[in-house]
Amino acid sequence: MRDANRGKVYETERIAHRLMDRPGGGAHTVQIAGTTLTVPAEAKFGDVDAVARYVDDLLALRPVRERFVNAATPVRVRRRRGSRAAHYEASGNVIAVPDSAEGTWALRELVVLHEVAHHLDPRDDGQMHGASFVDTLIDLVGLVLGPEVGLVYRILFTEAGVH
Repeated sequence: MRDANRGKVYETERIAHRLMDRPGGGAHTVQIAGTTLTVPAEAKFGDVDAVARYVDDLLALRPVRERFVNAATPVRVRRRRGSRAAHYEASGNVIAVPDSAEGTWALRELVVLHEVAHHLDPRDDGQMHGASFVDTLIDLVGLVLGPEVGLVYRILFTEAGVH
C-alpha cells in the first residue's frame, strides 16, 4: 500500500521543528491560528546512547503506558549509517538514528518522538503515516512536551489535510 501522507507528514513536521527551534534553547512563545502559546525547550541529544536512555525512560512513563498499549514492548535504539533519515523497524522494534556530524538533525526530541510514535501506533488504517499514526504522534507529543505543543501539532496537521 502506498504511504500517501508521508510527504505531507514530513513537511508538516519541518514547520513544527522551525516553530520549536530557538537559538540558545529555552521556552519561548509561538503564534499559531491567532493564538500565542508558550512552548517548552525541546531536548537535544549528544549521541545515540542518550536517545536510547530517553526512549527507555519515555516508555516507562505512567501516562505513556496508560495511553499506549505498545509502550510495554521495549524498543532498541541503534546507530544508522548515513545521515538523511531516521527510521523505525517494526519487525524488531528498533529505532535507527544517524549520529554522524551530518545526522545531528535527528538527535532532537521531536524526531525521536516521531519514531516512537511508529512503535506505539496501532496502525489500524494500514498506512505508516496515516491518520492513526498522526493521532498517535499528536497524543504522544502532547503527553511528553505538553498540551501547547500537542495543539501546535494538531493545528499544523489539520491545516495540511493530514489529520
